[in-house]
Amino acid sequence: METESPLQNKHILIVDDEPDILEFVEEELEMCLVDKAGDYESALQYIQNYIYDIVILDIMGVSGFKLLEESVSKGFPTVMFTAHALSPESLKKSIKLGAVSYLPKERMSEIATFLEDVVLAGGKSVWNKLFNRLGGFFDKRFGPDWKERNGFLKEFGEALNKSSGSQEK
Repeated sequence: METESPLQNKHILIVDDEPDILEFVEEELEMCLVDKAGDYESALQYIQNYIYDIVILDIMGVSGFKLLEESVSKGFPTVMFTAHALSPESLKKSIKLGAVSYLPKERMSEIATFLEDVVLAGGKSVWNKLFNRLGGFFDKRFGPDWKERNGFLKEFGEALNKSSGSQEK
């Protein structure tokens, strides 16, 4: 017997300016009630008028960081989801502004797993799990010393040190 996903019947908002990304995520999250927005104004209306279990925000094209501030102020667990803005700086800014996780679009086929982590954590930050899952990915993408170069060890050392044994190569 298959176990029901923790995402079952969760209300999720996905914001991205690329229609194919919105469609893909909606298909991946078929067990959820998914609202989609393709621009800042529509997303802001959704955030202001509905209650969400998780909000997923692209950074580029939709003013993702401004929406992150709005979403966090409403108490919604918010995940940043990006391709073009994938950098240590945007990762750091996401953490500082209150995102609970950060998912590279290169890994969007695993979005349900990452969002299940958020649900199972009760909407709290899942940075330790993220760095455990994607530490090797970030090391490859940003360089092996990205944490030191970008001040992550100083600012977020506890979360990163717990992920030093990452399995991803």
